[in-house]
Amino acid sequence: MADEAADNKAGTSATTTYFDDLYRRSDDPWHLREGWYERRKRSLTLALLPRPRYRNAFEPGCANGELTFELAKRCDALLAVDLHERAVQLARERVAGAPHVRVERRTVPRDWPLDAGPFDLIVISELAYYLDASEIEALAGCIAASLTPDGTLLACHWRRPFAEALVSADAAHASLDAGCGLTRLAHHDEADLLIDVWSRDARSVAQCEGLS
Repeated sequence: MADEAADNKAGTSATTTYFDDLYRRSDDPWHLREGWYERRKRSLTLALLPRPRYRNAFEPGCANGELTFELAKRCDALLAVDLHERAVQLARERVAGAPHVRVERRTVPRDWPLDAGPFDLIVISELAYYLDASEIEALAGCIAASLTPDGTLLACHWRRPFAEALVSADAAHASLDAGCGLTRLAHHDEADLLIDVWSRDARSVAQCEGLS
């Protein structure tokens, strides 16, 4: 147990250093604001959400808040968190005009905000591949404990390999699929990108509107 805790601490430290280096070079290290890939990915993410609006949403790993800004338009309340202080500062600036959005510094899954739930939307975007297998298992447990009976889980990840990824996007999504106990409603699969949507409510969008 002590060895595992030491490994987790070392992994967190290495990840923090990685993000320190990224944000030292740029306030938008992944080109979230202007890059067409990222803008298109946000559009796909928002389009795949099965409901037009959510009561209480959670977005861990919010980076500089570009997706947070768009999610805020679909939520009555939204908690966004990131482990890096500069990311938190930038995200707060991005959603400064949205009083129903809170941005906090937290490390997920370790600092999962159980007191802020339950959530009817949880968005795991470009986060899970920085976690090892045991952390993804813990993440799935937190999601299962925090999601409302009608809640939605959306996961979105880059599929290309990179040095800092501890697992692949496909492996991370498979672990969430197995660990959360939810029904998959949508699956978007392309060479660069993987998006999956799950819910406790197995009805399709058309069924929810009484069309099927």
